[in-house]
Amino acid sequence: MTQSNPNKMLKQLNAKPGKVPKYMKHNMPKKRTCGIARVSCELCGRHRGVIRKYGLYLCRQCFRENAYKLGFKKFR
Repeated sequence: MTQSNPNKMLKQLNAKPGKVPKYMKHNMPKKRTCGIARVSCELCGRHRGVIRKYGLYLCRQCFRENAYKLGFKKFR
């Protein structure tokens, strides 16, 4: 069995229904409550460099691309 993709693994475990709950308990990604992976960019999904001010939730790269459309005149 391969572990590179959790969905692929669940497909293989369908033949073994008793092992699915144990796999789900130990191997699925957990919900983040703190740390860098908690907040991600709404456009591209990056976790680093996220601007949360004014409720933007955009990474710095996406902000630079869309700042003028959002109404920011001076952003450098």
